[in-house]
Amino acid sequence: MTDTETTAHGTALVWFRDDLRVRDNPALRAALAHGPTVALYVLDESSPGIRPLGGAARWWLHHGLEDLASSLEHLGVPLVFRRGPAAAVVPEVAAQARAELVVWNRRYGAPERRADTAVKSLVRAAGREAESFQASLLHEPWEVATQQGNHYKVFTPFWKEVSGRDHRHPLPMPRPQREAPDRVPRGEDLSSWALLPRTPDWSGPLARAWTPGEAAGLEVLKDFVGPDTADSALVEYPEARDLPGRPATSRLSPYLRWGHVSPFQVWHAVADRRRAAPEGSAVFASELGWREFAWHTLYHHPDLATENLRPEFDDYGWWTPGDPSGTGPAGGGIEQLLDAWRTGRTGFPLVDAGQRELWATGWMHNRVRMVSASFLVKNLGVHWRVGEEWFWDTLVDADAASNPFNWQWVAGSGADAAPFFRIFNPRTQGKKFDHDGAYARAWIPELGSTEYPQESVDLAETRAAALDEYRSLGQSEGRRRA
Repeated sequence: MTDTETTAHGTALVWFRDDLRVRDNPALRAALAHGPTVALYVLDESSPGIRPLGGAARWWLHHGLEDLASSLEHLGVPLVFRRGPAAAVVPEVAAQARAELVVWNRRYGAPERRADTAVKSLVRAAGREAESFQASLLHEPWEVATQQGNHYKVFTPFWKEVSGRDHRHPLPMPRPQREAPDRVPRGEDLSSWALLPRTPDWSGPLARAWTPGEAAGLEVLKDFVGPDTADSALVEYPEARDLPGRPATSRLSPYLRWGHVSPFQVWHAVADRRRAAPEGSAVFASELGWREFAWHTLYHHPDLATENLRPEFDDYGWWTPGDPSGTGPAGGGIEQLLDAWRTGRTGFPLVDAGQRELWATGWMHNRVRMVSASFLVKNLGVHWRVGEEWFWDTLVDADAASNPFNWQWVAGSGADAAPFFRIFNPRTQGKKFDHDGAYARAWIPELGSTEYPQESVDLAETRAAALDEYRSLGQSEGRRRA
């Protein structure tokens, strides 16, 4: 019998992607219910349109896959690592495993959906079953629409609709499989993928800040929601979440991004604390809703990372690399100003502390993210895509939806975006949310000394210039129509 022939062994192949967990994993449960199961992870960096992972994400993925392999081993499920285009690799591994059924949890980016559609067609053409499941979003993007049948473009009515729906309860931990699969295809060595940085190895601070994996993610969730008492962190969350100097946020974002925990697990864990922390539970649930809104927006706007959602911003005069003018808002070289932003040497402590936290830990407090992004696109006049690409490379929680969605929100070009005139002043934001300077001092040891640079731009002048450029958009639109 050849590798391509279907057998009666009942073997199932479960294809993992951004769902690196064994609990609340409907695809894994369907595979185990079908018969002996083989697991597969494909590092796909060659399918058309698939965006290569950033450096911090690659570090996280390596350790997340190690954790997944260990969890699956306890269930008696071997995990095969392969690299290449999914449409070629998945059908090949399915044939080698003599799988009757191939299952996975859905993805929502356009390139990923195209790859999944191709895999499904090829698997079925070979006489095998193929099925996908909902696991990464509370509700499917095509199931949530306005009364007119359109997708939502404003968060408040979107979340009112989605939060009022029922959300399924998390699935329990599956039992170990009783029967081992007859054939386990040969896999690649995870270390051969070179996901970890080598020369130099800059990952030490990341390892001290994070423990990738499902067990760690569930522990982070448990610690955040706390017991069903007034001691829960959710009680102080509505106010304390804006204070970067306090450990008041959930830090769940990378665990959600990699699927170590599911949105259903988070939703119900928070819902169970409504009695003790009604306001905190509602506010945090809306943060989960913002993630959902970003993914629904990406589904309907596949070019979210490259195109303005509001086309009038196509005429805004942002600077991009390669622009021959190369002059910053203070008359200096924009490349130097951009480098100062990346390395945390702008002279504005809240921005600089955030950028240094990002470089060291692969994460930045959300309030600081907004301030830093606003400074880049509105005070320095750099295109939001430049900042989005930097975050994509340095964040452990950067995903294809939330990262560009939030950058466009700050820039004013996105869905339900902040009004353009809302330009965060890093000086006043620092006084308000880091009034004792604890956060800034934690990341800028030279703060207050002559080693720390002076403010790189005039905030009032650059704010006025940004608003002037914004007001000119209407004139540009009129000229285009004429």
